[in-house]
Amino acid sequence: MKKVIFTEKAPAPVGPYSQAVETNGMIFCSGQIPLDAESGEIKGTDICTQTEKVCSNIAEVLWEAGLSFEDVVKTTCYLADMSDFQKFNEVYAKYFISEPARSCVAVKALPKNVLVEVEVTAVRK
Repeated sequence: MKKVIFTEKAPAPVGPYSQAVETNGMIFCSGQIPLDAESGEIKGTDICTQTEKVCSNIAEVLWEAGLSFEDVVKTTCYLADMSDFQKFNEVYAKYFISEPARSCVAVKALPKNVLVEVEVTAVRK
């Protein structure tokens, strides 16, 4: 059985997808970019501020599912510029203290020309 997860405290999907979907105790969260849920505006112009907002958005989706960062088992991180890797890691490490498995890649461009997008997979214990 599939359950769609939605919270108004994170940006609403801008296409035919869900913020997250749960099935068989696994929660698959769509990639979050640094959008403010209320204004729809990009938060910040630097990698640290944008990463903070991305993690805040992820926290809201996880909270809505009754989970936290400690339940995350895998992340996929997309950076517009790999020279931001170290600064991104400094912010990322504050949230993902359980050190889930991770992929981190540089991409040519991200939606709305943001610097970072992160998607997560979590498991209900």
